[in-house]
Amino acid sequence: MSTQQPPLSETTERTIQTPGSLGLSDAKGDDWETGQLRAPEQRLCSPGYKCPIRERLKHFTWAWFAITISTGVLGLLFHNTPHRFDGLNAIGKVAFIMSITMFVLSTVAISYRFIKTPRGLKTSLLHPTESLFFPAFLLSIAIILANSAIYGIPASGPWLPVALRVCFWIYAALALLSSIIQYTIVFHGAKLQIKSMSPLWIFPIFPTLLTGVLASTIAPSQPPSNRLPILVAGVTYLGLGFSVAFILYALYLYRLTQEGFPAPPMRPGMFIAVGPPGFTATGLIGLSRSIPVNYAYFTRFPAAPQILKVLALWIGIWLWALAFWFFSFSLIALTVGISKGRIRFSMAWWAIVFPNTAFTIATCLIGEELGSEGIKGVASAMTILIVIGWLVVFASNVRAVILSKLLWPGRDEDFGHYRPDKSGASHRK
Repeated sequence: MSTQQPPLSETTERTIQTPGSLGLSDAKGDDWETGQLRAPEQRLCSPGYKCPIRERLKHFTWAWFAITISTGVLGLLFHNTPHRFDGLNAIGKVAFIMSITMFVLSTVAISYRFIKTPRGLKTSLLHPTESLFFPAFLLSIAIILANSAIYGIPASGPWLPVALRVCFWIYAALALLSSIIQYTIVFHGAKLQIKSMSPLWIFPIFPTLLTGVLASTIAPSQPPSNRLPILVAGVTYLGLGFSVAFILYALYLYRLTQEGFPAPPMRPGMFIAVGPPGFTATGLIGLSRSIPVNYAYFTRFPAAPQILKVLALWIGIWLWALAFWFFSFSLIALTVGISKGRIRFSMAWWAIVFPNTAFTIATCLIGEELGSEGIKGVASAMTILIVIGWLVVFASNVRAVILSKLLWPGRDEDFGHYRPDKSGASHRK
């Protein structure tokens, strides 16, 4: 006798899949064994059913903005790489342009999803795990603005520093508001279990960390009267971001001691833990380079700029060591998972790139400040590895999409949570 359930009616499906019924306490839709995030409001296609692109795009999630972040940070990395060659700056500009293109395409794709399924926007922002990827959208904006300051200001008029200053304060407000609201949602009713804890829980505070990094790229082009408030804001946001991340590290380490490493497909996401100390070190050292001498506070304390610059460097070295520690056991966990052949591609793979890029940029800055050729050499080697990592992950991502293993209803974000019938319609198990 067939055990296949009858297809759900449209009314029943709406009842099950409304944001209210999914609720903040419903995290069962996410496949922690395969590393997949579901688009919870969507229908699925049968694996043998020809699924048009318009249906596949309805499963486009916030996690896809990780591609924009990982591409954009390459522009920042190429700008800070100590060993340079002719054309490196041009390559950085190419990465910058690619990140803008990917951001526009991703925004169009996710807008299509929300236009076709209006409840999808609310669901994505309230769902206990997909909502954790929303910061990827804000981080993409921060990276684009930072690259605009690096590559745009030297080639533009005086209007761009002013525009970036306005954008900085708008972004700072959005980053703070987003971090407060997202953690409020999680604390209010997500009911996430400790076994599902991953560094992804730190992700909502990342926009505040990138606010500090953004401040360090914009500040040099600003007059002292505008630069000092930006520097203060940058340090404030770095302190907030790292403090929250440091608190959540306790939960993360507790989860590792109680449950062991995450499922192999989730292990690339462990590198997210490298991001907070890496971005904080990068931001602090960058901000210390832009302190206005003999202005306002620094008029009363003329030695303060040098003191703060030294302090930023040595705190950066301390943070670098923490980033290295998280990087080391994350790499071991990933290597063990790969050796067992149990890792399939998911968007978590992009965590191999952008958090480790922050770690690499911090290494570059420390090497420059110490004047150490050895550290600079290590930083350049790390840069090469980051580029190789980006190429591997990007190729794997494209391959997964072409083979319908990603961005495919029933095979990726919502894999394993519905059972399709022979007609191509789908329903829950």
